[in-house]
Amino acid sequence: MLKQREAKIITSKVSIPLKATKRDGSVYDFALYKLRMVIDNLGLAKNEQVILSAILSQLASKENVTTVEIASAFVRVLREMGFTQAAQQYIDYRKQDEANFVRQTGTTDRLHRLLEHDPTIVNENANKDSRVFSTQRDLTAGTVGKTIGLTLMPEHIAKAHLRGDIHWHDLDYTPLSPMTNCCLIDFKEMLSHGFTIGNAEIESPHSIQTATAHMSQIIANVASSQYGGCSADRVDEVLAPYARKNYQKHLDEAAEFFDDQEKIKAFAKKRTKKDIYDAMQALEYEINTLFSTQGQTPFTTLGFGLGTDWFEREIQKSILKIRIEGLGRTSRTAIFPKLVFTLKRGLNLNPTDPNYDIKQLALECSTKRMYPDVLMYDTIVAITGSFKVPMGCRSFLQGWKDENGKEVNAGRMNLGVVTINLPRIAMESKGDIDLFWSILKERLQTAHEALQIKADRCRQAKPDNAPILYENGAFGKRLPADGDINDLFKNKRATISLGYIGLYEVGTVFYGSCWEHNEEAHQFTINIVKKLHDACIKWEEEDPNHYHYSVYSTPSESLTDRFCRLDTAKFGIVKDITDKEYYTNSFHYDVRKHPTPFEKIDFEAPYPHYAAGGFIHYCEYPNLRQNPKALEAVWDYAYDKVGYLGTNTPIDRCFKCNFAGEFEATAKGFQCPKCGNHDPESCDCVKRTCGYLGNPLKRPMVHGRHEEIVHRKKHMSYRMEEKLANDNK
Repeated sequence: MLKQREAKIITSKVSIPLKATKRDGSVYDFALYKLRMVIDNLGLAKNEQVILSAILSQLASKENVTTVEIASAFVRVLREMGFTQAAQQYIDYRKQDEANFVRQTGTTDRLHRLLEHDPTIVNENANKDSRVFSTQRDLTAGTVGKTIGLTLMPEHIAKAHLRGDIHWHDLDYTPLSPMTNCCLIDFKEMLSHGFTIGNAEIESPHSIQTATAHMSQIIANVASSQYGGCSADRVDEVLAPYARKNYQKHLDEAAEFFDDQEKIKAFAKKRTKKDIYDAMQALEYEINTLFSTQGQTPFTTLGFGLGTDWFEREIQKSILKIRIEGLGRTSRTAIFPKLVFTLKRGLNLNPTDPNYDIKQLALECSTKRMYPDVLMYDTIVAITGSFKVPMGCRSFLQGWKDENGKEVNAGRMNLGVVTINLPRIAMESKGDIDLFWSILKERLQTAHEALQIKADRCRQAKPDNAPILYENGAFGKRLPADGDINDLFKNKRATISLGYIGLYEVGTVFYGSCWEHNEEAHQFTINIVKKLHDACIKWEEEDPNHYHYSVYSTPSESLTDRFCRLDTAKFGIVKDITDKEYYTNSFHYDVRKHPTPFEKIDFEAPYPHYAAGGFIHYCEYPNLRQNPKALEAVWDYAYDKVGYLGTNTPIDRCFKCNFAGEFEATAKGFQCPKCGNHDPESCDCVKRTCGYLGNPLKRPMVHGRHEEIVHRKKHMSYRMEEKLANDNK
């Protein structure tokens, strides 16, 4: 379609310039579609062919033109053809666009919005309580950081972000600061060899209680030295050596009182079991009482489930039992740490497996607290190249070996994310698939340039900018004060991510709103993610540092709102796209529909193979507390199909009327359906914000995310739940 339309101009003996240079010097392919869009917006669509031919005739002598030359030629042609009013409209639009850019790159406007508690600013991150002084300070600093950051990048990238073509994530921190994003902390290295925080030199711990205390201090410092989430991989295996020290101490103690070896061992095990429980409970409370310098609870993930000896099993069981018990007098659901339990065939998947009992405990925990999410060991290896937990919400490292051929996961990190607004490209293309691919190619170039800036900025850090990361082992290697930060990033050790949002909306533009069972439509959206994947491979090969560019299925906590708002202003209310007031997370099934969990898993399974840098699937269920077997049936079905699966089930509680179930959604938030209570102090309302949980009564979400949650339908009917229960008896 696009090629046919361009052919009309070519056959009229008017050549098209090959390249166009923007005002900041960046060079792109000449984008004929942009001229068409402007002509359409000016109401001159019926004159499009003659206007384009005249403009291109004036530019025909050059292979490379500037955007200023294009604009001048456009205005001249309109005036020569008598469209003087349209010419003035175009001039006024460009002036207004420039004025908006100047205003948006200034601090005053955003500071005023912050002071007026604009929800799009104060509720941008559901993990930040904007009522708290430390958070207010971070939001204020972030406002300044964003405005300065926009001036530190090329103008065309800043404008692309402000328009909503792309989203530069964490603009409040980068490019002003050379901070990294998320990571897998190398707790094993740090606990084994000791580390320094502030004025204190910390030696290797001699008990599991001290080890978990050290972990909480490491988490607090890492969270204050980067802007993303941090994870503890295989925490049961990392902490087990310190539990063994407790056991040995108790053996020595018991030997003073007993001669019977069995009694000595039984005494030591009983004491060690309590030590493990107390240590893991302390870690749970410490993480939930921490605040980083960004004014938020550190986004922390604990991965566990692969340990097989007595100590590792006890750590696993304690983590789950403590989460089931809840926090405090009213047993509230802990938001952090995010728990991620690993399923592995031969270990805990089937009733004959040695750790199957722990899987049953994990199922109970998920039905009561939504966590743990589950990782499917074999599928994670197939998708990402090695096994590891995500860095925070959903960001995954890829398999990597060091110069000695040793597989390394802990101590690696992500350098940042830039997300492309796919629904906008689809609407700009107006159903023309050739044009869609053409615009996507252009946006990919912009995203690539933005990601290069992020990586270059991270590389400018010095080890003493973040001693916990670079000098004390959190990033796996201990650099000297004059060390080269890039040693930790280059040759695929670090990842940098290209994000995307709204595949459902893209499919809707081309195939209608009910396209999920249309194989052609499904394959088209898979091909989009593959196109992103192929671009990342090309960038990686061409990058002199060989950073690993990965495709990231963006959580879009705030983007689900921001992109949709901007596109509503640009395209108006579009049925099943902008009229919902939110965009759909990455590759997820339309939340307004209610497929079975199995249908949803089958539909979403192909995408992560091209988006291995970040992904999660989830299913919505009714109350599962009395039927964990139904959830187990989904986990087992998903094992060889998807790598990472979350559970959404009603766990809200009202302490006034003792209601337990699902709170009612209202325009202002959530409330108890029995008594109308919405006081955060007397109810516990927990929803999956995106890849992690949040309490919207304590920390409200942006409007679009609220609407997305409200529209979620259950993926399992009560009838199916009953059938699954009977099948599994």
